Amino acid sequence: MELFIKNMVCPRCIKAVRSIAESLKLDVEDVELGKVVLRKEPNEKALKAFDETLQAEGFEIINNKKARVIEQIKKHIISLIQNKDMDEMNVTLSEYLSSKLHHDYGYLSNLFSSVENTTIEQYFILQKIEKVKELLVYNELSLSEIAFKLGYSSVAHLSAQFKKITGFTPSQFRQLKDHKRKPIDGVGK
Repeated sequence: MELFIKNMVCPRCIKAVRSIAESLKLDVEDVELGKVVLRKEPNEKALKAFDETLQAEGFEIINNKKARVIEQIKKHIISLIQNKDMDEMNVTLSEYLSSKLHHDYGYLSNLFSSVENTTIEQYFILQKIEKVKELLVYNELSLSEIAFKLGYSSVAHLSAQFKKITGFTPSQFRQLKDHKRKPIDGVGK
């Protein structure tokens, strides 16, 4: 049995959800971003307890097929930005998502926009900006290295997009004492 879980965005989320499932004696086969696979279907009481415990930790079981698709879009975008060098990506975002989710991009785009009140592209940009903030705070890469890593055509393009979203240039942001960053699963909300 597969259960789709909202707000799983990192390896710690996987550990937390696995721990919750195991503490409730659910027969866990596998846990990955956005999904728990159980060897057998739990009874209604156990499933309700699992959902309530997940919600207390900021997760949620997704029962709606459209919501699952949206969560998968978010999962793939977050994974792409957090775990891959965007400069190595040899396809467009639309091609990438269509191949991963086996749906036409037009369908994915319309569904996402209708539910999230933003476009996939805007969500993607906001996730990239949060990653830029993270890399600026760490201060280990130059701005040109950050731009290259995240697939920007130039430092000027990254700087313009960063200023448009945050109101600061990357240099101004680096100098701030209070770096206003959002958790990955809070971007776009």
